[in-house]
Amino acid sequence: MPLFRRKNSTIWWIDITINGNRIQQTTGTENKQQAQELHDRLKTELWEQKRLGTKPRKSWQEAVVRYVEEKAGKTTLDADMSHLRWLDQHLSSKYLDEINKDLIAEITKVRKLQYSIPREKGPDRIINPKPATVNRTLEIIRCVLRLARDEWEWIDHIPSVKLLKEPTRRVSWITREKAENLLKALPFHLSEMMRFSLETGLRRANVTHIEWEQIDLDRHTAWIHPDQAKAGEPIPVPLSDTAVAILKRWKGIHDKYVFTYEGKPVTQTATKTWRKACAAVGLTNFRWHDLRHTWASWHAQDGTPLHVLQELGGWHSAEMVRRYAHLSTVHLADYVNRRQALSDISVTQKKMG
Repeated sequence: MPLFRRKNSTIWWIDITINGNRIQQTTGTENKQQAQELHDRLKTELWEQKRLGTKPRKSWQEAVVRYVEEKAGKTTLDADMSHLRWLDQHLSSKYLDEINKDLIAEITKVRKLQYSIPREKGPDRIINPKPATVNRTLEIIRCVLRLARDEWEWIDHIPSVKLLKEPTRRVSWITREKAENLLKALPFHLSEMMRFSLETGLRRANVTHIEWEQIDLDRHTAWIHPDQAKAGEPIPVPLSDTAVAILKRWKGIHDKYVFTYEGKPVTQTATKTWRKACAAVGLTNFRWHDLRHTWASWHAQDGTPLHVLQELGGWHSAEMVRRYAHLSTVHLADYVNRRQALSDISVTQKKMG
């Protein structure tokens, strides 16, 4: 019985026995002709695998499951999952060897033209995702396919995935005066967390989830564990006198977490309170992550060498730190007056005349 239906179901199932092994799986269709085609294709593939030594065909869904399992500790897995869920509508029914340049081009086209229908805006509103958003989706496809080829050996060839050109984004940072104004506009717990961020340059999650067991006040040191770091490597965090003073104010309030509100750890910072405070001091589109940019910008302006800044910030690549290089001219100050200058006498004489 190559095809059958389960009790109280209209979906056709495949029942194949080959080389003594019985395989039963759903076709996912109520159409018997389509189910028969799937049956015949599967039977041929199984025969080729056994007799000719060909690789079993793997689906995109199988690859996604393995990817999620292997990347369980990845700090940005939630973002990856968001892109994978979106891709499900295009790739869930595909085998890996069916994903080609044409399909990827179609996915790119659709991703670039996303319709959003906010009730207050009306049905004709179109929001096009930024190139960076489209590229993150394409990067997930490329990453999964590369793993399937290079590590899992499920496929021999993969198509090239061409990313969109992304505009160079300016680093968003604020002056010390603006920072002081924002600190005054925030409630105490957010103000303290912001001040600690500006002293350490830590990412938002590393501040909201920092625990007392990660801190040594006597040695003025904190540390971020590898599973908490974006690059997957431990980060030593030297604490300034101001950072230590902040921590001492919170010592004894909670047994586990440093920063809390009404006895509970603070997990969200992009709140209405944050946006209201930013608006009150004239800041628009200023994110909590921009505090890290601000910390790095201040360091660059104060003359901290970029290789030191890279280590302080826990950046895996020096390229990430070069974004702040243009903010510092300290390392050039000794050179601008070394060349032979033109005489200034003529200008002085004209002024005197």
